Amino acid sequence: MPDPADNHAPLRVALLSYRGKPHVGGQGVYVSRLSAALTDLGHRVVVLGGPPYPELDERVPLVRLGGLDIWAPPHPMRKPRAWELKDWIDIAEHVSFVTGNFSEPMAFSLRAWRHLRTRRAYFDVVHDNQTLGWGILALQRQGWPLLETIHHPITVDRRLELAHTHTLREQIGKRRWYAFTKMQTQVARRLPRVLTVSESSKRDIANDHGVPPERIHVVPVGVDPELFAPLPEIARVPGRLITTASADVTMKGLSFLLEAVAKLRTERHIELTIIGKAKADSAASRAISELGLADAVTFVSGVPDRRIVELYAEAELAVVPSLYEGFSLPAIEAMSCGVPLVATTGGALPEVAGKHGETCFLTEPGDAEALASVLQDALDSPEARDRVGRAGRERVVSQWSWRHTAERTVEQYRAVIEASG
Repeated sequence: MPDPADNHAPLRVALLSYRGKPHVGGQGVYVSRLSAALTDLGHRVVVLGGPPYPELDERVPLVRLGGLDIWAPPHPMRKPRAWELKDWIDIAEHVSFVTGNFSEPMAFSLRAWRHLRTRRAYFDVVHDNQTLGWGILALQRQGWPLLETIHHPITVDRRLELAHTHTLREQIGKRRWYAFTKMQTQVARRLPRVLTVSESSKRDIANDHGVPPERIHVVPVGVDPELFAPLPEIARVPGRLITTASADVTMKGLSFLLEAVAKLRTERHIELTIIGKAKADSAASRAISELGLADAVTFVSGVPDRRIVELYAEAELAVVPSLYEGFSLPAIEAMSCGVPLVATTGGALPEVAGKHGETCFLTEPGDAEALASVLQDALDSPEARDRVGRAGRERVVSQWSWRHTAERTVEQYRAVIEASG
């Protein structure tokens, strides 16, 4: 058997993700692309995933750790039947849910521990993708070499959601929902090595979770610059904007973009393509109705990456209106496609997107007026858009690829294996 301490030996990696479908956010993309890139380097990766399950390279095995799947469409937040509660983990997940908590991370971590506890001989390292549940500490106590990726602390989401509540009932509900972040903080501060995707996230993890900065190592995520590439044969549609909204949450800032679009529509033709699923009773759908944007906004979901690249090629500007981002895959995917990017200065976005007027256009988060102004200036400046689009593409190609992410992640695997003795 190869020695994992040998810097050239292939490693056997158990990669954990409590939910991982690419169309529900960046974490699914991370698991899919990283596992494929690690496989390209000659390592053996097995993904342990919860529903909705990740879509993986055919070379990467998936172990489905199915639970109660409480959030599955078409009936999210359904109440499981008694016959579905097959063991103590199912019961723990159900009890946590009925008391108002988001129970998936805790329950998945316990299922992962149960699956791995008798398989120590099969893997060299366990890499958990932001589950941060009690089962991760149980694996650590068993002596597993363990690495944790925290894209950003969910405590940030909690603060932003609470800041935008309007009623006491809403606030109580949000506090109960985000109660799992207390577990994540306790788990994070006990782990010997944490990966994150930006210096901004590193600072937030140290501040919110109390993890010593020397335990946190920055490994940015990547993009496939050959897939996400300019398509000069496709003409840009005048006034077309594009954004990604994988979740209808305050942090993503979609409401401010919709307000900005409504302001711009009083003076010019403008339309918005949203890569994401339309939900009938969501904050976004209500805002679209109230602002009279039904004929200006199009949702696109469930399409292959090639179609997403075509949508970028059709847009004059890509927009990331987030109040906070730990990194932002949509930002670098758009830049890689050569689409000029308008982004806020929330979280790591300036670190990722670069300088205003050079590789992107920046504006303050949470300010629809300022966002509308930047969008209008960019739409009125085709030469600036072309320059920024080309420079943004060059920035991404020179700094971020999934192969680079995989190589730096392997360095962290070997370090944690060596430290575990």
